[in-house]
Amino acid sequence: ENCADKPVFTPSRVVVKYGDPTSARCSVCQHACLNNLFGLQSPVGVSTTNGTTISWMVDRMTEWSLSFMCYYNDDAGRQCCTTLPVTVYQPPHIVSISFVNHTGPMLDGRQYTLQCTVQDVAPVENLIVTFYRGQTVLGQLQSSNTEKEPVTEIFTLNITPSKEDDGVQYWCEAELELGPEGPQHPPMVMSQNITATVYYKPQLEGTSHPDPITVTEGNPVQLNCSAVGNPSPSYTWSLPSGRASPSSGSVLTISSVAAEHKGQYTCSVSNIVGNVTVKYNVDVKG
Repeated sequence: ENCADKPVFTPSRVVVKYGDPTSARCSVCQHACLNNLFGLQSPVGVSTTNGTTISWMVDRMTEWSLSFMCYYNDDAGRQCCTTLPVTVYQPPHIVSISFVNHTGPMLDGRQYTLQCTVQDVAPVENLIVTFYRGQTVLGQLQSSNTEKEPVTEIFTLNITPSKEDDGVQYWCEAELELGPEGPQHPPMVMSQNITATVYYKPQLEGTSHPDPITVTEGNPVQLNCSAVGNPSPSYTWSLPSGRASPSSGSVLTISSVAAEHKGQYTCSVSNIVGNVTVKYNVDVKG
């Protein structure tokens, strides 16, 4: 290893897609190997020697894990050698996204796990998986698996959706980062999109109302209880007399207020996630 005149590979690293041709050249030495034994150890392909340059090529790379060594023996009988790192890659066959143990609508504020499944990729340690919410990156993950042959790997990411995430799309992308010797455009495969439905309890839309609400007899009054929720909420009103109102909308209208309209009105807004109640105290002036 203490050789001043080491063999030099061009390129210094080979990146090749499985099944593709590739080649490299070894300049064994400047002068130290002349009249000495030298050669190239290559498990596949064909090598040809011209002077102290050895050219190697393979028509179709069909091995996953291999090493090449260019060497010579110097005058003292020591071996000088250089190895050629070879990365054989295969782009992902299919990339898919799903939720772990969950289908259907999600609940606001609850944690869920996204999983990105990458099928038949090599080498998986060069893979970068990115999770997206729309165009926003949620996280990037890499594998610690050093297997050289194609594997299927699952990557997971926890998310806690809020009501703002209703209707957004989640997806993931798998990219092989193969370095400067790799292809100019790194192999990248995207998953399908999954559209999120997020259920959340009703939330009141309007501003707060005065308490009490004072109305002059004969004038109209509108009590507004509008709320947003998913699924869309339903409204139930109860009147000062204690009986239920026929109104099932978000606004209760009394076109001409009379003395008997005085008292407390209650609006209950509910969906399957939760409910909210609003009380209105109406005072009638003669």
